[in-house]
Amino acid sequence: MTLDPAESGSARPLDATPAQALGDFIRAHRERLSPQAVGLPPGPRRRTPGLRREEVAQLCGVSPTWYTWIEQGRSVSASADALARIAVALQLSRAERAYLFELAAQRDPAEPDVAATADAPATLLQTVQLVDAPAYVLDRQWTALAWNTHATDLFTGWLDGAHDRNLLRFTFTEPSGRDLIVDWETRARRLAAEFRADSIRHLNDAPTRALIDALTAASDDFARFWGSQDVFEREGGRREFNHPRHGRIAYDQITFKPAHREDLKLVVLVRL
Repeated sequence: MTLDPAESGSARPLDATPAQALGDFIRAHRERLSPQAVGLPPGPRRRTPGLRREEVAQLCGVSPTWYTWIEQGRSVSASADALARIAVALQLSRAERAYLFELAAQRDPAEPDVAATADAPATLLQTVQLVDAPAYVLDRQWTALAWNTHATDLFTGWLDGAHDRNLLRFTFTEPSGRDLIVDWETRARRLAAEFRADSIRHLNDAPTRALIDALTAASDDFARFWGSQDVFEREGGRREFNHPRHGRIAYDQITFKPAHREDLKLVVLVRL
């Protein structure tokens, strides 16, 4: 008899579907949880470790059949609310709960809107002053919150003087952005695709929506690139500039995301 990997406990191949990966993760954590840990009597001898599927289903307030299908990796709908109840029932840690929601491609309803509930950490904003290279911090709309003197010197028309501090508006609506950025068309197209990927979790937030609408109205290029539906991860690598004072200069760009504040970015450019 051939056993289903989800039943036998063996690992699935690396090309498992997201639904299968989600089922494997939930099953593994069910098997680690003892009945006593959730206030249930140990009962008679158990054939499998941990809780039974029926017990988890009861704790979650879902049907045993639906819960079984989730563990088996079937393509069934799992709402954010149901996933939250599974996370509580399985006593997942903060990191485990976040991983669960990532596997399910859902947003955790308990996840705070950090942009609305907290300012950028002061230590992060201070860090840019300690970097001996152009460095700046972006918020979730890619508006600069802090930058150092090296960045002020490099980004003429954006981080010097009384300019709009949004990177996208600088790139797409300021003539100085086109003059400064080498191979503007390629970089601007990439920037729009990176922002689409980065903003997916808050695409309908009022500030993000207003920015996209304003850019679409103000820039035919942005409207074209955004309309292409391209999605790219934000990447580092070589960045070249035609600087009005320093001439052609090149940097290696590195982007960092602070723990627990992935809506923010610390960007550093190292001279090549």
